[in-house]
Amino acid sequence: MAKVKHHREPLFHIVKRDDMVWWQAWLVRIATIVISVFLMGLLSKMLTEKSLLETFEIMYRGVFGRIETGSTVMLWKYLQEIAILLCLALALTPAFKMKFWNCGAEGQALIGGFASMICMIELGKTLSYPVLLAVIAVTSMLAGALWGLIPAVFKALFNTNETLFTLMMNYIATQIIAYYVYLKGGGSNIIQPVAEGNLPTIGGNRYLVNILVVALLTVFVYVYLKYSKHGYEISVVGESQNTARYIGINVKKVIIRTMAISGALCGVAGMLLVAGTDHSINTNTVGGQGFTAIMVSWLGQFNPFIMVFMTGLICFLRLGAGKVADTCMLNSAFADIVVGIVILCVVGCEFLIRYSIKFRHGKKEVKA
Repeated sequence: MAKVKHHREPLFHIVKRDDMVWWQAWLVRIATIVISVFLMGLLSKMLTEKSLLETFEIMYRGVFGRIETGSTVMLWKYLQEIAILLCLALALTPAFKMKFWNCGAEGQALIGGFASMICMIELGKTLSYPVLLAVIAVTSMLAGALWGLIPAVFKALFNTNETLFTLMMNYIATQIIAYYVYLKGGGSNIIQPVAEGNLPTIGGNRYLVNILVVALLTVFVYVYLKYSKHGYEISVVGESQNTARYIGINVKKVIIRTMAISGALCGVAGMLLVAGTDHSINTNTVGGQGFTAIMVSWLGQFNPFIMVFMTGLICFLRLGAGKVADTCMLNSAFADIVVGIVILCVVGCEFLIRYSIKFRHGKKEVKA
């Protein structure tokens, strides 16, 4: 006679939901943002004793300044922050959609900016302005693409861990920039702003070119991923490399090509920072935004237009919370805490939209 065993189910297990109706999903997301804002206000009240309304007024002033008086300087800086973070998120999206975990946007953007700086310093007085801009753009994209190609080739040929590889490439890029700045700065670790090779201003606004370039890139990435043959191949490789091989897709070629594009777009971000904004470079030029861009890409569900909204929200919270910290004499980490609260809530929301938690029933399963 077979021995009867009592098998106890786990306390809970996670089950994938059926696709939620789009408007219900967005209602959940909106409710989540409201809850995260309430939590942020509660934290601010505990630390500053200011009401939620007062906190948001300070945040508004910190992001937009005083638009009603005709001053739009703060608004343009806010749009510039959105442009750079969005550009990095757009760069990461093709690789992530292919399930290549590119954590090297920081280094790829730094190398792109490094290429821009070399061109501005070494060629600024020898080439005409239009030719110099073209050389800066091409060189920056090629440098970023090269920094993306190195881990891609090792992944395609030797199946190395791309996450560790791209993170190490960040470190190498940072040290290259540190050494270059030390040499050119005469040991001062500062390169004075370079006058040659700066991106053009429109109406005296040095941020507008950056914003327009990223707007065009947003449309390009959306069309590329959704309507091009390359975008289709990226989706198939991301779903299953075995399926991709079965239908005749060269997986190694797709990995290498996609990472070259990803790195080139990061190089564009570096160029916009160096030639368009700072006119100089240091190890903190990208400022950690390459890692924030990872979250933007994921939270935007690899959709460039949703990423615009997510980038705007994160930049608003970061700049606004920074203003609250300055006004109320708080540690600068307050801004990071606020952004972290919102991101944690949004990530939890996306998880609950896609999955449900099933608790075990009272009955036990019996197996013969």
